[in-house]
Amino acid sequence: MKFDGKSEAHIRKIVDSQGNGISRRQLLRQLASVSLVLPLAEWKSLPVSAQIPIQHRTASQFGETAPAPPPTALSPEDDQFLDDLERSNFLFFWEQANPETGLIKDRCNVRTADTSVAASIASTGFGLTAICIAEKRGFISHQDARLRVIATLSFVWKKLPTHRGFFYHFANMNTGERIWDSEVSSVDTAILLCGILTCRQHFKDRDIVQLSRAIFDRVDWKWLSQDITLLPMGWTPEFGFLPSKWDYYSELMMIYLLGMGSSSHPLPPEAWSAWKRMTFEYDGLRYIGSFAPLFVHQYSQAWFDFRHKRDEYANYFQNSATATEVHRRFCVELAKTFPDYSDDLWGITASDSLNGYVVWGGPPATGPIDGTVVPAATGGSLPFLTDATLLVLKNIKARYPQAWCRYGFVDAFNPLKKWYDNDVVGIDTGITMLMAENVRTSFVWDTFMKNPEAQRGMATAGFKLDNPAAPKS
Repeated sequence: MKFDGKSEAHIRKIVDSQGNGISRRQLLRQLASVSLVLPLAEWKSLPVSAQIPIQHRTASQFGETAPAPPPTALSPEDDQFLDDLERSNFLFFWEQANPETGLIKDRCNVRTADTSVAASIASTGFGLTAICIAEKRGFISHQDARLRVIATLSFVWKKLPTHRGFFYHFANMNTGERIWDSEVSSVDTAILLCGILTCRQHFKDRDIVQLSRAIFDRVDWKWLSQDITLLPMGWTPEFGFLPSKWDYYSELMMIYLLGMGSSSHPLPPEAWSAWKRMTFEYDGLRYIGSFAPLFVHQYSQAWFDFRHKRDEYANYFQNSATATEVHRRFCVELAKTFPDYSDDLWGITASDSLNGYVVWGGPPATGPIDGTVVPAATGGSLPFLTDATLLVLKNIKARYPQAWCRYGFVDAFNPLKKWYDNDVVGIDTGITMLMAENVRTSFVWDTFMKNPEAQRGMATAGFKLDNPAAPKS
């Protein structure tokens, strides 16, 4: 790949762009559309041990990996901290929704009376799962939870605009109307479907079961695949399919697994092997990754239970544990430049910043990292690196009270610049709440995996129990 200053400047312009109304996936798509020049250039500035091998390797060829965490034994203090966090997170999904449509805001300003009407289907998917957690824990009554879920699923089935069963990324929370010329999004539809399937298994209510099945079976995965194995990121009525494909390891796993688990319009088994699994190495640790922030290691694993399982390539739970440990070490190393980073204050993933929405993280160092801390980076990795992530989250709440609000943590803050975000973002609040519950009880994993679609998808992809003692062929 040839590198030049013009390309690098163009990528920096994209990464530094202010994100009013733009999503992390749109920013990543823009980066992918030009090149990977900037991440590769910055990667070379890291120690030799951090540079990526050029060749593609399967997980069976991996060297050292971070050990899978043992079953989590939380102290009463830690469990109470997570309970308080989940209660606060849930309030966002309950209060920042239209109770008639069930659609939940993409984000809200917690410093003023928020009057925005932009909902996201991903936020709604996280919110449906949050309702299941809240009902289980007694945050709300069974009847209130059931009625809200039925209202949401009824609106999604009957009124929310759809194309071949897929939904637009952003919608007016009061009408369901598409906003911002957003795309029909494959990954955001997948997140919504995961929330819907969680509700189906948790409530086991006739109306919820019927609506869930109808919504899921309407999704035409074969249309999305266009008779090829790589799936596009989306579609618009103005331009058709987006040119960007789900072709490298990322949060894409949930899309492919749901598609292969469909009984009405299934993806072929070979779709699972179509996307690339690049290996990275940092500080002696190797893992499958991509040039993207930490959230790509988290989202699919909020619902799909990859613990003690592997396909022919990897144990993806252990892979995410390794990626999280790598990110922790990367942030601590950055303390030479940004002294706020430390063992008890780290975590960078796509988020708000003083200069707008930014896709940043590493390694390799991506985006204009400036010392900002993103609580969802550690919140979303609670099951992977429990002690280290809990240390950070408890430290933030104790030492940085402006980073805490009615709905939990604000999206981001920068202690060096004394900047604290005004907003809470639905998907970041959601990944934190779901992973907090998973590390406490594995409730979301256990509930979601009862769905035959989830079981069928993982079986079709070739997942088997991972026995580390067994010899690898």
